[in-house]
Amino acid sequence: MSSMSSEIHEEIRRLTTALIQQQQQDGSWRFCFENGTTIDAYVIILLRTLNIQGNENLVRQLHDRILIEQQPEGSWKLFPDEEEGNLSASVEAYYALLYSGYSRTTDEPMRRAKRFIQTKGGLGKVTSILTKAILAATGHSKWPASISSIPLELLLLPASFPISFFDFSGYSRVHLAPMLIMADRHFSIKTSHAPDLNDLHVDRNDTDEQLPREFHETLDRIQTGLNRLIGTPRYIHEAALTKAEQFILQRIESDGTLYSYASSTILMIFALLALGYDGQHPLIAHAVQGITAMRCSFDGKTTMQNSPSTVWDTALLAYAMQEAGIADDHAAIRSAAAYLLSRQQRKPADWSLHNPNITPGGWGFSETNTINPDVDDTTAALRAIRSLSRTDPSYRDSWNRGLNWVLSMQNDDGGWPAFEKNTNKQMLTWLAIDGAKSAAIDPSEADLTGRALEYLGNFGGFDIRHKFIKNGTDWLINHQEKDGSWYGRWGICYIYGTWAALTGLKAAGISSDHEAMQKGAKWLLSIQNSDGGWGESCRSDRLLYFVPLEESTPSQTAWALDALIAVHSRPTAAMNNGIRTLIGLLRENNRAASYPTGAGLPGNFYIHYHSYRYIWPLLALSHYIRKYEG
Repeated sequence: MSSMSSEIHEEIRRLTTALIQQQQQDGSWRFCFENGTTIDAYVIILLRTLNIQGNENLVRQLHDRILIEQQPEGSWKLFPDEEEGNLSASVEAYYALLYSGYSRTTDEPMRRAKRFIQTKGGLGKVTSILTKAILAATGHSKWPASISSIPLELLLLPASFPISFFDFSGYSRVHLAPMLIMADRHFSIKTSHAPDLNDLHVDRNDTDEQLPREFHETLDRIQTGLNRLIGTPRYIHEAALTKAEQFILQRIESDGTLYSYASSTILMIFALLALGYDGQHPLIAHAVQGITAMRCSFDGKTTMQNSPSTVWDTALLAYAMQEAGIADDHAAIRSAAAYLLSRQQRKPADWSLHNPNITPGGWGFSETNTINPDVDDTTAALRAIRSLSRTDPSYRDSWNRGLNWVLSMQNDDGGWPAFEKNTNKQMLTWLAIDGAKSAAIDPSEADLTGRALEYLGNFGGFDIRHKFIKNGTDWLINHQEKDGSWYGRWGICYIYGTWAALTGLKAAGISSDHEAMQKGAKWLLSIQNSDGGWGESCRSDRLLYFVPLEESTPSQTAWALDALIAVHSRPTAAMNNGIRTLIGLLRENNRAASYPTGAGLPGNFYIHYHSYRYIWPLLALSHYIRKYEG
């Protein structure tokens, strides 16, 4: 056995031993889903607005975490190499720190933050729609026209109309409905203890939004549909308000959250206040409990997770450990599989509106998520239970339900979406909402399609002789970038998409000699860092072209290696160099190790998955050994 082979085996043993030790009693793994300071700030603002007692320690911890993330020039960033800081994140942080009561305007960090915000144009230049909504809901700005111009009656339009509410993605709907309610009622609530943000209004005239022509065209389409509704304007409006309220109430999870997202739950609470609910109402109290339960502590810091990644992490880790040689009858695998089996969703939900008459069988991202399954989590869970499904009838039924659900979710264009089938009306991306191009719709994506094909090929036994697999591979090949890469929606970014596409195409039966495979592998090698690893900036996600990160990250290095392992029949010198670098990265705990490589909303929301330093390196190392050492 070569020295490098010994190192790989030793690293696999080290990773699997550490994971077994960190597994929870219920079989899950609970790693932090770290997503910047935005949700931390919103939670402080919410708790202070509601004047809720009993969470003072949490407020102080969140305050301290936000403060420690401030940059020297006074800004806050969404990712370390974001140029010039982020105005929306800085406004949120400044507002929350003052509202907490633990910072004052005279403190030097607050003075620096104020200068940064003013030099960037102040509140009127904020772009994040969530930031704008929080500012409007708490009385610091008027409701943006991009929201207030959308009539609440949109919720009454049937699916047969050119635009209806359910044409929006599920993620958009649960955020849009509360905002539409608040904007419709011109709602705001401002307490006597709220900080004064008037100094952040640099130009009073810049609050008048210039809405693009396409936005007005979309509104005209909506109005055309509204003109066909029967009833007096007042009756129709009251019906729409009731519809919006019921839409929210019907999607509250058992932990009190809306769709298991902290962000939509915070908006829901403000919307309920706008509808006349008392601040002490049980629904609001329960929602606050659900949000505060999402806290996560690490390295002496506390942060709020927007949606804990427990199911996702547990599924991927159980699968990775089996790829690393842990038997399916090992207690850790059995326990994880039982946990996953208990989280399979078995009731129709919003996804079935676009995909009717299909037996439920998907998995969601978070533990409390019971009505919002997605393709990526489902294939992850199915990989984890594959071996057990061959011997245990209960897992076999679960496998069959999940497999059929994944197959049913394929879009008509051949690719796979995240949450809902055929939800791709481009007109909705014309809305004057930052991030609408990514959030308003749920189209086929290269990473989702590649991962679905990898599962169906390597675990389902299908290949390009099956028409649905051929359609999926055709979609991927047709969406390859000119340089050979693919864009990945839910990871950063071109490395992530290219890894998913290449491993998916290979599993589906596409030859390594195929032009698309060769171009993809060549592109990955062309962007390899001088240290042997790979790294990509979150800036790629916004600019829509590859932006290198000077440092190599463990997850991105693992993705690149796993893709090259799938393509090459023998390891190359570049690959072996990458393997050595990956092992070295796993033994360090520098800035690159915590760089966010997960994507939520381009330009607004990035994630550092604390689990990723285990999952993807373990898979890459295990696949290297399996393929090249047998």
